[in-house]
Amino acid sequence: MNKKELYQLIVKKKSFLCVGLDTHIDLIPKHLLKYPDPVFEFNKAIIDATIDIAMGYKPNLAFYESMGLKGWESLHKTMEYLGKFKGEVFTIADAKRGDIGNTSKMYAKAFFEQMDFDSVTVAPYMGEDSVKPFLEYKDKWVILLGLTSNKGSNDFQFLETGNGKLYEQVITKAQQWGSPNQLMFVVGATHPEEFKNIRSIAPDYFYLVPGIGAQGGDMDKICENGLNDQCGLIINSARNIIFASTGEDFAAAARESALKTKLEMGKFIPTFSHQ
Repeated sequence: MNKKELYQLIVKKKSFLCVGLDTHIDLIPKHLLKYPDPVFEFNKAIIDATIDIAMGYKPNLAFYESMGLKGWESLHKTMEYLGKFKGEVFTIADAKRGDIGNTSKMYAKAFFEQMDFDSVTVAPYMGEDSVKPFLEYKDKWVILLGLTSNKGSNDFQFLETGNGKLYEQVITKAQQWGSPNQLMFVVGATHPEEFKNIRSIAPDYFYLVPGIGAQGGDMDKICENGLNDQCGLIINSARNIIFASTGEDFAAAARESALKTKLEMGKFIPTFSHQ
């Protein structure tokens, strides 16, 4: 999916909501445990309930890898199911990979060829040669960790370098590696005061924004300071949506929570929807 198609998808759905599939086997409704693959059954129900609301889905790979082979099977089936909606959703492998060049090349092959994700999150710490192999795929996206939403982001990302904060240097330098048509940045919603500054550094890039909902991010502040004329934001929400209920009504509750989030976005759609 190229940038134009991504923008058109957001305009069509009037939504820049991505649903995080952080599916924890211990938290899903107990009645699903009777199925051979309860994680997939849960994901399928969440997707069916939100497919007309969300523009994307982001499986967090840790929740699947932690279950070994069964987890990988659940992820594979989830991606196969999302494949039925090709062009209607944007898929993100929340993998946070990044290693020396030949290893990153294998990671890229895994996520873009074997699993056919549209994008993958990548850690920038090892520099250009660890990121470039992901950027070699046409119409696939690298989502580079810029300023993350967790408490530990303060440990390193705000360190002064002499040329600005470390996270500013990462975002500035990475723009030499990839264009706004192939590269995005993770920018956490728990740092709303930084969005205006980041938008001035990388005006034309999309940002994947975790931290809305359970982590306390403020939707209005993020949109006011982070939107550009091509939207430029993908807001991820996981726990607030997929675990809105742990009963048999979980899918309906997820839909209601997703709709509420979409409605919060609604007032900002006209600021960039000009087709």
